Amino acid sequence: MHPLLLTLLAGCFILGGMILGFYSRENKKLMNFVIGIAFGVIVALILIELIPESYEKLEPLETWKSIAMMVVTALIGILVMNILDNFVPHHEHESHHEHQHKDDTCHNEHLNHIGILSTIALMIHNIIEGMSLYVASQAAITSGYLLCIGIGLHNIPLGILVAGTLHNRKETIITGTLLTISTFIGGIIMYFINPLIGELVVGLLIALTLGMLIYIAFIELLGQIIHSENKSLSVGGVVIGIVIFLISGSLG
Repeated sequence: MHPLLLTLLAGCFILGGMILGFYSRENKKLMNFVIGIAFGVIVALILIELIPESYEKLEPLETWKSIAMMVVTALIGILVMNILDNFVPHHEHESHHEHQHKDDTCHNEHLNHIGILSTIALMIHNIIEGMSLYVASQAAITSGYLLCIGIGLHNIPLGILVAGTLHNRKETIITGTLLTISTFIGGIIMYFINPLIGELVVGLLIALTLGMLIYIAFIELLGQIIHSENKSLSVGGVVIGIVIFLISGSLG
């Protein structure tokens, strides 16, 4: 199979997750569980994959320079998400409800807000991932198959998260299409610029994504878990999310 087809296949796992999320978003208990899974996957992704991979790409620099560049770029990613946070429609913090997290309208608007922010960060992440998958598949197609499965497994809960949090049908369709093809776009980019792009550029892009996902995990998702009415489900979801990522990592 051509490496570009593998990048397209990896994106289809997100579509599968979004289909599951579309039918589960009215179930509050299930959404608490899904948000827990997504938090677990993202935190594992940050700690196990993005930090080491970004450092590895920046390693040709002196140790302190590579760490400093990674940290600064990640902080830029956090700042970018914070700026976007002010432009993406979401719940009003100045709600007249004393317990706004229990108010259905505020809750749905906040979930929609998380879905939009997650889409932005995950598209960048998936493009970079598609570039990596393309390179790995070119080197050894068997490694490409395993990496494709690994990427796909941790894309499923993220797809569930995005579809489960977006409540506008048009937004969901557009988002699903963009996320599904984003890994493929990464493959196409690498097809054309593989000889031109440097490891340092890739390392900085990974660090930027790292910052964006830190913001989503600890500013957005963690708050939902803390205020969850079904904390046992949320915590169980976090554990399962980490397990899913570890399984996908062992296959990849």
